[in-house]
Amino acid sequence: MTPTTAQQELFRFIEDRFVCAQACAECARACALRASLADPDGPAPEALARRKGILCAEVCDATCRLLSEQSDLDEAALRAQLDWCGTVCLETAQVFDDHPGGEDAAKACRECAQACADFAWTLNTPDSGREGG
Repeated sequence: MTPTTAQQELFRFIEDRFVCAQACAECARACALRASLADPDGPAPEALARRKGILCAEVCDATCRLLSEQSDLDEAALRAQLDWCGTVCLETAQVFDDHPGGEDAAKACRECAQACADFAWTLNTPDSGREGG
């Protein structure tokens, strides 16, 4: 039995949502680790990396939880969360680029931002097989 087009679109939506949640979880982990390595009493660039890492970890964790737990969230609110997460991730990646050893965390941030953009695009797809969509 082959799935219908609507079922395939729904499967794609769920898969993209999971991929985004997974990327957010990985980014949160990488940013928390990177922030923990920064000296809290260090120079201004080190403090900025620490603050950005903590913020990114919190935003990514919230986005991951939202994607994993919420099924009836307003689509506009979900899109806003994805946009915010993507923006914070890209800003954090730029900060980590300037710090030795920050390459892995910067890469995780960029991958998360891309996953958020990809999933937001799925939300924009007309008649994606979702309820109300």
